[in-house]
Parts: sequence; structure tokens; C-alpha cells
Amino acid sequence: MGADAVAEVTGDRTIGVAIVDDHPVVIEGVRVWLAAEPRLRVLATGDDPDVVLRAAPAADVVMLDLRLHGRLALDKLAELSAAGRRVVVYSEHSDPQTMLAALDAGAVAFLAKHEGREHCVATVLAAASDRPYVPPALAGAIVGDPRPDRPALSDKEREALLLWFQSMSKASVARRMRISEHTVKQYVDRARIKYTRAGRPAATKAALLARAIEDGLVRPEEIGTYQSRASYDRPTP
Repeated sequence: MGADAVAEVTGDRTIGVAIVDDHPVVIEGVRVWLAAEPRLRVLATGDDPDVVLRAAPAADVVMLDLRLHGRLALDKLAELSAAGRRVVVYSEHSDPQTMLAALDAGAVAFLAKHEGREHCVATVLAAASDRPYVPPALAGAIVGDPRPDRPALSDKEREALLLWFQSMSKASVARRMRISEHTVKQYVDRARIKYTRAGRPAATKAALLARAIEDGLVRPEEIGTYQSRASYDRPTP
């Protein structure tokens, strides 16, 4: 899914972004990339998440370097996610274990620093509208996850998840499946419970998507297949 497809969901509204990184050259590069997209506005930058977010409390998306001042910031990532922040991790540490750990900690997306402007902009736009986006490095990490503890999802649970991941609202998923919205929510909740019981919790939409791709229930290329039919539906977090 590219930035043009995400535009159908975000519309023309301005999306505020906060960038947290301890390398000024990286901040400047990302700022230039985002500045080329008129829907994005960088509100604050710096190397301390707390300081940056005090300067930009209304930021829609936080781009967070996972390693700050020599240590992994998974605890800060979890804190920001628990507080309701949409955090896109932007890191040079793109090994599968680190990527999956970031999603488990609540990141809405993981972008490797070697991935270019197109993926950066598309990831931020998608995050702002609670829409899944799977850049190439993340797709490789979650497809290659070898963990064998896979819960058994029913066909209906898988169908509901796939449509939801394609950013149809739960109400739209219900109409397509000819079931109630309450039943759609039950399917999603049951999938989450099954993953939790298997020792692989998936509290966020991004983490649940990662689990489904890990287990071969959803293919990364399937996420965009309903673009033309579901683009008018507002996503449900």
C-alpha cells in the first residue's frame, strides 16, 4: 500500500509528527522527507521523548528511534503506547527479534532506517489513520518468524481479521460478512485471546497483524487488495 492509497483515508487534514532521534542528521533527513508531503507537519524534534512531546502534545504520530543514547528504548516505547500514542519505530536495528519486540511493546509500525522516503511517508500516513502498513523489512521479519506456537483460528475469525486489516471499519466488515458488528468484535477479541493463551499477546492492531502474517493466516500483499472497495470506510482502531 502506497501513500496515494492512504490519502483516501487521511483526506486533506494536516497530520502532526514528532521525531525522536539522537542523531541530528537523521532528524534533518526525515524532516525533509516528511516536508515533501503536504499532509504532514513536523511539530517537534529532539533526543528526549518527554521533552519532544511536551513541545508537541497534539502530535498524531511519534517517530521513535529505538536506540537512544546507547540503549534500546523498549520501555519508553511501551510507556508511550500505553498512553495512547501512535508510535512508529524508526531504527537501524532491523533484525526480526527487535522488530517483533517493538510490535509487542505497542509500536503501530516498524520502519528500518535503510528504507526510503516512500515507505517513510506511507508508514506515517497509515499510522495516523490506524491503518496497517507493512514495509519490506518488517514483512520479511514477520514472515520469517520461526515460533511454532500457533493458535487455531476459525475461517470466520481469519476472514474478519483480514477485512479489518484491510482497514474496513468493523461496521463495514459486518456488512460484507453479513453478520453483526458485535460478532465481528467477538471474532477479533477471540483471536486476541487465543494468541494470549499461546503466550504471544497481540494487544494492538499492528501486533495482531504481525501474528497473523507470522502464522501464514494473512499474506502481506493481501493487506491492500480491498483498496478500491474499502477506501471510503473509516478505519476502526
